[in-house]
Amino acid sequence: MKKFSVAFLLLCLSGTVTSQTFEDTFEKYSSNFISERIHFHFDKTSYAVGDTIWFKAYLMKGISPEVESKTLYVDWSDANGKLIKRTSWPILEGATFGQLAIPLDFNSNAIEVKAYTKWMLNFDSSFLYNKYINILSTATAKSEVKIIPQLHLFAEGGNLIEGLNTKIAFKATDQFGRPIEVSGDVMEDGKKVSQVTSVHDGMGAFYVQPQPGKKYSLRWKGPAGETHETKFPEVEKSGLLLRVTGTKENRVFFVQASGTDVAKSVRIIGTMFNQPVFNIQRDLTDGITQGSIPVNELPSGILTITVLNENYQPLAERITFVNNNEYSFTPQFEVEYWGMNKRARNEVIIEIPQHFEANLSISVTDAEIDFNDDNTIISELLLSSELKGKIHNPAFYFRNKEDSTANFLDLVMLTNGWRKISWTDIAAGKLPEIKFPLENEYNTVHGRIHGAMPNQLANAGSLIMIVNQKDEKEFIAAPIKPDGSFRAEDFILMDTATVYYQLPKDRIPPTSIVQFLGSQVPIAPGSNLPPAVPQPADTTGASRHLQFADEIAGLLKLEKAKVLETVTITAKTKPELEKMDEKYTTGMFSGGTATSFDLVNEKSASAYKDIFSYLQGRVAGVVITMTDPPTVTWRGGTPAFFLDEMPVDVQLLTTVPVTNIAYVKVINPPFLGAAGGGTNGAIAIYTRRGDDEKAAAPGVGLPKNTVIGYTMIRKFFSPDYLLGGDEDSRDVRTTLYWNPEVVMKDGQNRVKLTFYNNDISESFRIVIEGMTKSGQMAHVVKIME
Repeated sequence: MKKFSVAFLLLCLSGTVTSQTFEDTFEKYSSNFISERIHFHFDKTSYAVGDTIWFKAYLMKGISPEVESKTLYVDWSDANGKLIKRTSWPILEGATFGQLAIPLDFNSNAIEVKAYTKWMLNFDSSFLYNKYINILSTATAKSEVKIIPQLHLFAEGGNLIEGLNTKIAFKATDQFGRPIEVSGDVMEDGKKVSQVTSVHDGMGAFYVQPQPGKKYSLRWKGPAGETHETKFPEVEKSGLLLRVTGTKENRVFFVQASGTDVAKSVRIIGTMFNQPVFNIQRDLTDGITQGSIPVNELPSGILTITVLNENYQPLAERITFVNNNEYSFTPQFEVEYWGMNKRARNEVIIEIPQHFEANLSISVTDAEIDFNDDNTIISELLLSSELKGKIHNPAFYFRNKEDSTANFLDLVMLTNGWRKISWTDIAAGKLPEIKFPLENEYNTVHGRIHGAMPNQLANAGSLIMIVNQKDEKEFIAAPIKPDGSFRAEDFILMDTATVYYQLPKDRIPPTSIVQFLGSQVPIAPGSNLPPAVPQPADTTGASRHLQFADEIAGLLKLEKAKVLETVTITAKTKPELEKMDEKYTTGMFSGGTATSFDLVNEKSASAYKDIFSYLQGRVAGVVITMTDPPTVTWRGGTPAFFLDEMPVDVQLLTTVPVTNIAYVKVINPPFLGAAGGGTNGAIAIYTRRGDDEKAAAPGVGLPKNTVIGYTMIRKFFSPDYLLGGDEDSRDVRTTLYWNPEVVMKDGQNRVKLTFYNNDISESFRIVIEGMTKSGQMAHVVKIME
């Protein structure tokens, strides 16, 4: 995490040097125990059965994108907490994306999304990403539930002390966490002393100066006019009061102690994202100290102000939001080609400022379906991900710069829990226990070899593997370490795969056992959310959305029972070798002068030990000597070797069964695709694919194992009606376009995106979210009509 530019605060405001133990432990804590925060951009606000939920997740640590954690875990459950699916996704430079297909038989009014990294499980589970996604249906649209109002009181700084005039904030909600407006009376020993009213989203505040021996409560009326009574927090006979006020540029603190044994001096520490931003030591004069802290050079976010006594024990704590408006950037949006008619083409231009590098996601939906913009990437990563409990409409606090909005945001600060540092542990030199180390490597094929001596393992070389995934094969070599462990670096394992492997010949005993290890998926704690909100009475947007979603679901059910007819296309036949070259080769490997071999249609090829014994004597000028490994020369030098156009060595090629090879291309020198200009030519080997009629099982004859990788990422289907379309079927897609992979760099700050209308939309809603490499965020909503 970048260091905050507040060194001047530390120099100007610090008093005497803190205890070395406290200072050292706090430094280790703030450097090594920063948790991550997550935001999801979904293509739509709500879904229906049969829909696919498309998402992109953005992760931050401190004030920058998270670049260390490599795996995001996402648990999908119904509204009752029953797990639907557990998924995992690779994180690249602070972002990942994926999807979930909602089953046609799904029967719940919501899907709960819980997302986390392993590192996040070391900290308070209240800060894991948690969200309900509404699932529309005719059954839930008519639900009516009795509202149960509730109200909570919060003393500023955490303490209510006899004789000290203290600010008390309150928050009134229903059982689903939605705000309700209330009014009431402050009661002292059953007598009214003042009147209060909520001023924004069920929140408000008032002052009270508790008197010895008195009992206090708030008597209030709910939305139906019913009377409730909430007792005040416990009144303490002695303690410390912390009051924080201020302007955009400063925060003014006022500290007052009551009681002679509370503290004679205090240390006031400010932290943001668990990082220290100021450290002040003050003596209490007549029990009081106060001061002003400049905040205009701090990053935007929640500033936690903690007051400690001489023994570094916490006495009071308060959070306040710093908004310096440096956190955002605005991608420019321009429509280059309008197409509002049925299945018409649209082209839009997205542009970011020069010298920016940004990672964006873009959704285009029907503008008339339901839409909720209450929580954006900005409000999530700066506000709601840092607080406990449900924040209603957090995006509201970032839509303008009015003083009233800042005052309302301060009520949010007063009425919600926050990330807390255990100052008692810090003072004792104790750091948090780490049960889940930071997962800084991608999920790949890895494991351990048992049954070999250390001296055999030390010079064993590599474990040769064929990873077979849904007719796609990858040949990889994993170096074997002296302890027997192996790991396929630079390979990300997706989905379920069958791994065929071969131990190094004459180096490791053939009786050795190869154990493949899977990624240990952690079990996240239960939900932090209040119950899922029942669907409200029908709205125009939800009704339109549900109408078309039902039509799509009907088509999907019909598709499951539909028998496809066979279509035969007659075309001019190309020579087999030409077809093989077009099928397998790309770039510099395609065409050119070469001697090629089709092993799919050559039955006798399977009789050869390896590809070199097959090629021996078949290509003029190529001399192959069958040693171990074979030596190959052409024009006095060694040609380059490629397996599926990846450079390999001779040893690896000898492990590939001939029955698994489809095509061989011996390319005449010079071959520019090889290092050094390929002055001795190249031999390119291509393995069989699933559609090769005579393909043999990959790795036939080799031991195998099944491994599980990341959840497979699907590509969003966006039709291209320039190529035609089925006029007999209706296109009622409500998501017209979804692209989570818009990466823009310096010099490439402008991108054109094309999408096609459906048969029913007359206007589009475009939502753009994203983040720069420096942590600035974007949220843009545009309507095309």
